[in-house]
Amino acid sequence: MKERLEKLQQDALSALQDAVDEKSLQDVRVRFLGKKGELTDLMKGMRDLSSDERPVIGGMINKVKEQFEVLFAERRDALHRQAISQRLQMEKVDVTLPGRNTFVGHKHPVTLVTEEIVAIFSKLGFVVEEGPEIEQDFYNFEALNIPKDHPARDMQDTFYISDDLVLRTHTSPVQIRTMMRQSPPVRVIAPGTVYRRDSDLTHSPMFHQIEGFLVDKEITFGDLKGILTHFLKEYFGEKLGVRFRPSFFPFTEPSAEVDIACVICSGKGCRVCKGTGWLEILGCGMIDPEVFASVNYDSSVYSGFAFGMGLERIAMLKYGVNDLRLFFENDLRFLRQF
Repeated sequence: MKERLEKLQQDALSALQDAVDEKSLQDVRVRFLGKKGELTDLMKGMRDLSSDERPVIGGMINKVKEQFEVLFAERRDALHRQAISQRLQMEKVDVTLPGRNTFVGHKHPVTLVTEEIVAIFSKLGFVVEEGPEIEQDFYNFEALNIPKDHPARDMQDTFYISDDLVLRTHTSPVQIRTMMRQSPPVRVIAPGTVYRRDSDLTHSPMFHQIEGFLVDKEITFGDLKGILTHFLKEYFGEKLGVRFRPSFFPFTEPSAEVDIACVICSGKGCRVCKGTGWLEILGCGMIDPEVFASVNYDSSVYSGFAFGMGLERIAMLKYGVNDLRLFFENDLRFLRQF
């Protein structure tokens, strides 16, 4: 047993010195101290020794093991330093090169516009709500008083996933979901992504809208005009001209389009406003009783208004952008201007 132990000790020390890298060094450790290692196998033979021999051999084994651990750590450190030295010789750093600037990103212009609008309406007591972008027909059309034969349901205008599922064409379904979940009073602003089959200089298949609605007792069209006029003057400036034109939407009655004095020519008439001096900015109206019926609101007790606007449209007017597609092309030369 002593002879085997002495030979094992010599073999182990020799193998440690012969190790050329950390991997081969670990292989040496496994060879001698692993579960199936030579020292482990030798220790199994102690059961055949006499009671007088066991303490002697056991002490020798522990001494060999301790010596191995010390030499292993020294060899590992030496190989580590050697590897670092070789790497430094191969990978030299040119300290005369200029430093690399860290690129700092910033928010997309549509995100900036969204946050500014939400901030204004938050001061008026509106809270932010969101809804799914893949929407059921009931929330996107039916509950909003849009019948089966309405043009908006045409396959040419809407992305259909199935007969009952669509990519939402507006953020108005959030209005339905919120009212079905919450009793009046309700005061909500709902930004989000919407989808329509349309693409040109001023339209994109994917774009962003922001919906707002308020429901309570004795809400009038005057409240609607007051809040929207305040918002537009807060956003574009106090001297901004604002006008309301009669219009039609299936989910509001009466309905109106809201125009602002052209921000390019200050209402004098130019190519952007087609010489009229006005720019259409959003649609609005008093919530139709049929919509209230869909969410089990009593229209004889409660009334309310809703409005919606395209966020890219607002961004185009604010920043003087003439092509909506620039917002989605990810051209850093364009985005870095904001």
